[in-house]
Amino acid sequence: MLAYILRRLFLVVPTLFGIMVLNFFIVQAAPGGPVEQMIARIEGTAVGATERFSGSSSGGELMQRGSANDAAGGSGAYRGARGLPKELIQRIERMYGFDKPIGERFLLMMKNFLVLDFGDSFFRNQRVVDLVIDKLPVSLSIGLWTTLLVYFVSIPIGIRKAVRDGSRFDISTSAVLVVLNAIPGFLFAVLLIVVFAGSSYFKWFPLRGLVSDDWSSFGAVHKVLDYFWHMALPIVAMTIGGFASLTFLTKNSFVEEIGKQYVMTARAKGLSEPRVLYGHVFRNAMMIVIAGIPSAFIHVLFAGSLIIEVIFSLDGLGLLAFESALNRDYPVMFGTLYVFGLIGLIMGIVGDLTYTVIDPRIDFEARGR
Repeated sequence: MLAYILRRLFLVVPTLFGIMVLNFFIVQAAPGGPVEQMIARIEGTAVGATERFSGSSSGGELMQRGSANDAAGGSGAYRGARGLPKELIQRIERMYGFDKPIGERFLLMMKNFLVLDFGDSFFRNQRVVDLVIDKLPVSLSIGLWTTLLVYFVSIPIGIRKAVRDGSRFDISTSAVLVVLNAIPGFLFAVLLIVVFAGSSYFKWFPLRGLVSDDWSSFGAVHKVLDYFWHMALPIVAMTIGGFASLTFLTKNSFVEEIGKQYVMTARAKGLSEPRVLYGHVFRNAMMIVIAGIPSAFIHVLFAGSLIIEVIFSLDGLGLLAFESALNRDYPVMFGTLYVFGLIGLIMGIVGDLTYTVIDPRIDFEARGR
């Protein structure tokens, strides 16, 4: 098993490299890069032009330094650059590293990534590593607790539905799950805020943030309670739409296994129903359910948490990646993509290891020979 794990870890490097190559050149081909963003800030509003950018001059200062040149000599290589001094455009290109060829920029980026140097944000005046470290706990909290809650609730319900297939319990729970699955997560989140965190009905939960402002002054127990108090509504909102598919998957998997010959043989030998169900059926039926844990976690972490982070004002990694994509903040975009890809690949390995825990008969190392 150790050899298999080492092979998988070795494959992480080329896989992650391929992800970065593909996305780098796709992003570079997209219009509206950081140079265009800076030009728009200079020409658009005074607010954007006065912002500071990662250790360089602001848009207003750049404009002043380039205004001595002929205003008609602007570069036509960028949208909106007409009328801007050529020297100003060249200065913006140097500021963002766009004075180098695309291949050289990519090799420089990958060289820095090897030592976990993601550079500085174009528009936040912070190191990308600091931004990721600051935002990651929020997204991990949402993804981890949502995935655990979905599995801990869906699996028992799915097993009970399989055992009582066709009963009133099975039919009624199926109807409830279909209705819950039809409710969008963001709509349910708004409903939770209105009912439990607004002024109309109850004010039992906070509206925003991961912890209270004075969290650092709390005791250990109080800190834990405050954390879950803030996470309660976001996690419930994220969980509500994930019950149906996993519950039905669990039920169908168990129903299929219960109808197989080895289950009939076990019952014919006089084994009790719990022994048949949890000693024989459970291990085989749970294989497909376990296989979905990494993908479920990644979905919650990368996609599902974005809207929830916005609604509940949770400043997480998903929101950071979304804002950096809108602003074409390339260092943050590729830094978060690198972290997302790495987490996804590691979760794939964790999923395979979980297979062996559920069913020790599985030997990935022998299959790889």
